Amino acid sequence: MQRAWRLQRRSDFEQLKAHGKQWRHALLTLSILPNDLPHNRYAFITSKRLGKAVVRNRTRRRLREAVRRMKLKQGYDVVLIARANLAQQPYNMIVEALEELFRRANLRDEQSESSL
Repeated sequence: MQRAWRLQRRSDFEQLKAHGKQWRHALLTLSILPNDLPHNRYAFITSKRLGKAVVRNRTRRRLREAVRRMKLKQGYDVVLIARANLAQQPYNMIVEALEELFRRANLRDEQSESSL
C-alpha cells in the first residue's frame, strides 16, 4: 500500500476516534471518517492478543490484500482493528467480514461494481 494511503499521524487517529463512526463484527472493528482527499487512507491495527509478530504481520498483509481487491468509495480515513480470533480464520472469512462491514458502513462503490 502506498505511503500516501497510510493513516499514520496521532492527530488523525484522535480525530477519527472523536468524530468517526464505528461498526463491529466478530472478527473486526471498522472506523471511518471523511477526509476531503481524492483517495482513502488506511490503518490496520493488530494487538499482541492476536499472537507474536509473525502472526500480526501476516494478519495485516491479509487485511491489506483483501481491502486492495475491493471497490470502495474514496475520500475516507479507514481504520480496521483485528479482533482476537481473526488470525485463525481462513482468507475467505476475512473477505466476508470486510464486505459485511463495508456494506453496513455504506462504503462499497456500487457504481463500479454494477458496470462490470
